[in-house]
Amino acid sequence: MPVNARGLALTTLAVIAVVGALELAQAFFVSLLLGILAAYTLNPLIAYLERLRIPRLAGTVVVMVSVLGLLAVGVYALRGQAQAIVEQLPEAAKTFSTALARLSADAGGNLQKMQSAAAEVEKATARAAGSPPAKQAATHVVVDAPGFKLGNLLLVGSMGAAGFLGQVVMVVFLTFFLLLGGDMFKRKLVRLTGPTLSNKKITVQILDDINDTIQKYMFMLLVTNVLVALLAWLAFRWIGLENAGAWAVASGLLHVVPYLGPGVTAAATAMAAFMQFESFPAALLVAGASLAIATFVGTFVTTWMTGRIASMNSAAVFIALLFFGWLWGIWGMLLGIPIVVIGKVVAEHVEQLQPVAELLGE
Repeated sequence: MPVNARGLALTTLAVIAVVGALELAQAFFVSLLLGILAAYTLNPLIAYLERLRIPRLAGTVVVMVSVLGLLAVGVYALRGQAQAIVEQLPEAAKTFSTALARLSADAGGNLQKMQSAAAEVEKATARAAGSPPAKQAATHVVVDAPGFKLGNLLLVGSMGAAGFLGQVVMVVFLTFFLLLGGDMFKRKLVRLTGPTLSNKKITVQILDDINDTIQKYMFMLLVTNVLVALLAWLAFRWIGLENAGAWAVASGLLHVVPYLGPGVTAAATAMAAFMQFESFPAALLVAGASLAIATFVGTFVTTWMTGRIASMNSAAVFIALLFFGWLWGIWGMLLGIPIVVIGKVVAEHVEQLQPVAELLGE
């Protein structure tokens, strides 16, 4: 096959430039994509209110206020358990450090015994060979512990919290204006495709497929996360873990992030169980239950629903998650699958992008 070296080089440079721009403008693109996903998710509710002869402005205000109110009520209902978890953090850190010190002491004692046995074997071998045992040279290890300043940590944490709150406000306003605009951007995109009727039909079909796919994907996230939270609450209550409701809600929210979220939940709940029961088997039981629930829901429910939404190649999806996770961190792992789904829908309708659709499909 003939290869256009110049075109390949230009394409490579363009890809590198796009990746660099995405990384530099991470805050903007993440906020934009979150606002678009939220608008796609809430748009059916506003469309239903429009069918009831409610103006779009009033319907948008009602839906946004209702969603924010439900979130506020949920946070207020769990404030007691969340406060209890926060108050237990110093004690949890102390208990965990004590356990690690105990394990380190045990491991050091066993290692010292093994070194003594090895030295005795070496002496016996040297006596049998008729040569004096070699003296081991003394080793001096100097540990220079870096300084730790709590004020710097608190300053960094407060700046991160302020940035997160600012990003949340941006996403809320962006969602509101996108919902208020309705299908205005859809009409503009159709108008920009050109005067030919075929191009307009293809554009409308692509936008409709994206709308349908994203709404189904967000519904799948809602169902799976609620199911994870419910099963986690039942398991934690059966084990006897304190603040089971707060940990269950955290499990459902963290399950949005593929692979990493369930691992963080298992580690956090294991630490809480160890602090409560002071037993490693109990901590392992809680962590195992959390991972088992996440694995069950992810393997059966999520896979089945994803297959009904779009036939995606699991290997390609995992590679996309790795790429966007490297690019944007946690937000990249959260937004990676919707981006890949949108890319597959567009590639299926554009002839030049058919190889991309083939790679992403099953």
